[in-house]
Amino acid sequence: MPAYAVIGGQWGDEGKGKIIDYLARDASAVARYSGGNNAGHTVMNDAGTFKLHLVPSGICWPHVTNIIGNGVVVDPDVLLGEINELNLTPEKLVVSDRAHLIFPYHIKLDKLEEARRGDDAIGTTGRGVGPAYLDKVNRTGLRAGELLDPEDLALRLPAIVDFKNEVLTKIYGADPVDIEDIFEASRRWATELGPYIKPAEYFVAEVLEAGENLILEGAQGALLDLDHGSYPYVTSSNSTVGGALSGLGIGPRAFAGVVGVFKAYTTRVGAGPFPTELLDDVGEKIRTIGKEIGTTTGRARRVGWFDGVAGRYSAKVNGFDALIITKLDILDGFDTVKVCVAYEIDGERTENFPIDSSLLARSKPIYEELPGWSGSTAGITRPEDIPANAMTYIRFIEDILGVKASIISSGPRREETVVLKDIIPR
Repeated sequence: MPAYAVIGGQWGDEGKGKIIDYLARDASAVARYSGGNNAGHTVMNDAGTFKLHLVPSGICWPHVTNIIGNGVVVDPDVLLGEINELNLTPEKLVVSDRAHLIFPYHIKLDKLEEARRGDDAIGTTGRGVGPAYLDKVNRTGLRAGELLDPEDLALRLPAIVDFKNEVLTKIYGADPVDIEDIFEASRRWATELGPYIKPAEYFVAEVLEAGENLILEGAQGALLDLDHGSYPYVTSSNSTVGGALSGLGIGPRAFAGVVGVFKAYTTRVGAGPFPTELLDDVGEKIRTIGKEIGTTTGRARRVGWFDGVAGRYSAKVNGFDALIITKLDILDGFDTVKVCVAYEIDGERTENFPIDSSLLARSKPIYEELPGWSGSTAGITRPEDIPANAMTYIRFIEDILGVKASIISSGPRREETVVLKDIIPR
């Protein structure tokens, strides 16, 4: 039962979309297990450039079934927009009937709460993801399958909307939402999205029981995990490997590999401590060359040197057995490059990643400096074309994380990939 989890090892935006698109050639299905349309995965291939927020990144392969699991929260209008843009059929895409839905009141509450926080804002995308997960945990959410049961929806929705309007008007001083508008939208979603809504666990099980390869697609990054990330500056779901189990309904024996995707440097979007952040010309240079603009938010990403302390922690929490390094080419031409190997916190050296955000905010990076490389890695496809100093840099990161690199990404397109070792046996 070969399942391969592909997980971002940093604060998201590691290039998982490109990697999953590349690996999906050897898979029968790609299943998304967490997050919502607060994620953004970019896929570039001969068919064009696709910016995906909900549809899994295996969508460009005709032989691949794409599954949105129960752990994902779904904005129906966003999903329908992607379905229409990609001309998808129900044979190509399955949406779990257990996936919770994002309603207009979730989006409204998300934006209002972020504004209320002021200087303590988390940096949410304002897509309604957090409030939808809150309802899920509070057992007041509505799931995709309930769109197909209009009688049950008619019984449950009025009480939910009444409560949300109480919160909107009395706590935030905002206008209420119109329940008739929501009923109308729900009927439209049932008609247009209904053919895609199915018991996804059975599709996943069929792939695994047939011995076919299944790729598990994570959203965001491990350091944004609700439990294991830099809380409270995290997302609202479990983006680590545990989320793949609960978000798709599979057992640990299904795993054939857990793959960690890391940029050759580090980025972060939104608020929260970032020990290696570069607020100088070097940071701006990396940001500019790397085109570090969020796919979902359009916000400029914060940029820093590779954080080996955070990366080592991520590798331990997820049990990575393969490493993928992306955007190595962005560091071409630097005289020197740096890797954070430890932190100094209140005068003490530590190689452990502090979960307490106040400690993380006081963490000063301790760097190891390595020589840069003059040769270009952009677009290379052969291991022997990697400059010697670039390979030294890769090996150094391997040693820090305790995981061997299998793939080096040399550009955003599918073919711009260097394979050191096959992740999925061919």
